[in-house]
Amino acid sequence: MGSILAMAPLHDIQAKIARREYEFSKHAVDQTILRAISVPELEQAVARQSDVIEDYPEDKYGPSCLIFGCTNAGRPLHIQCSYPSRPLIKIITVYEPDAALWIDFKIRRAD
Repeated sequence: MGSILAMAPLHDIQAKIARREYEFSKHAVDQTILRAISVPELEQAVARQSDVIEDYPEDKYGPSCLIFGCTNAGRPLHIQCSYPSRPLIKIITVYEPDAALWIDFKIRRAD
């Protein structure tokens, strides 16, 4: 599967994550602990059949995007990260999406 959006090249993000050229924000560290999401799960979700599902080019902290992917065990994850233009990709947050709020974990349901 390829990127839905062209602004944040998924291949470049996947390559940097595979080379471990990323860092976690404090918020992302807190969320991985609270949600019991491991570093290998994050890496698997980005590497395996992932898609950029939302793009935030005007984010106040710098351009970022939301990636959907599944771990090797099939756990769905959303990972918000900076664009790959940074030397290290910043993992902003990571969570398991709520099926009640998402269609196929990729499209936000209308209110």
